[in-house]
Amino acid sequence: MRRNIYGIFVAGGSGTRMGGELPKQFLLLDGRPILQCTIERFLEAEPAMKVITVLPRGHFETWKDLCAIYSFHCPQTLVAGGLTRFHSVQNALRKVPEGAIVSIHDGVRPLLTPALIRRMLDRMEDDGCRALLPVVPVVDTLRSTDPGTPDPDRSRTVAVQTPQIFRSEDIKAAYTQAYELSFTDDASVAARKGIPLTFEEGERFNLKITTPEDLVLAEAILTRQKSSENSSSCNP
Repeated sequence: MRRNIYGIFVAGGSGTRMGGELPKQFLLLDGRPILQCTIERFLEAEPAMKVITVLPRGHFETWKDLCAIYSFHCPQTLVAGGLTRFHSVQNALRKVPEGAIVSIHDGVRPLLTPALIRRMLDRMEDDGCRALLPVVPVVDTLRSTDPGTPDPDRSRTVAVQTPQIFRSEDIKAAYTQAYELSFTDDASVAARKGIPLTFEEGERFNLKITTPEDLVLAEAILTRQKSSENSSSCNP
């Protein structure tokens, strides 16, 4: 029996690196809020996904107003963000039942393709993965800032993205652990609990928007993606 799928979209931050008063998840990309663009990618891949959106407590009404303005009629459960990302996800997981698949994704990563989402969800169902995360090769040369530490081996290093997808009973149990500074993402929390991690090839353009420059780059990528899609549709 196929498990129900829950999507947790983590957008609980204030986005201070953007330099404005409005949190970055509410800024516009392609004429719609970034967070809306992100969630729409998942609903295109999995229309039955149950959406849980993590927001700053003081911005619930901001998001509701934006959903109305931009005609985003998506049933969703709103959850208040915590002191850290760890605590925000911990809050959201309380809304997820046992026996489900749960995808945890940064609310400001709107450029991943529905194909990647479908591929990862299929692997969770068909391959029996307990924790699946997308990774991409590191292309830059890496140097350690500690003179006593060898430089990392680029051939054995990957950059980790989201969504990170888990069996709900596993990740809920992992998040009962006490918070540690080493918990930089959900996979690190799962690994500390002993949950085996499986890697999936990610996407180079699965960009996390954190600065004004990232937003400019995201607009350019989106324009290129649309141009490619239009070109393909005109050439059967």
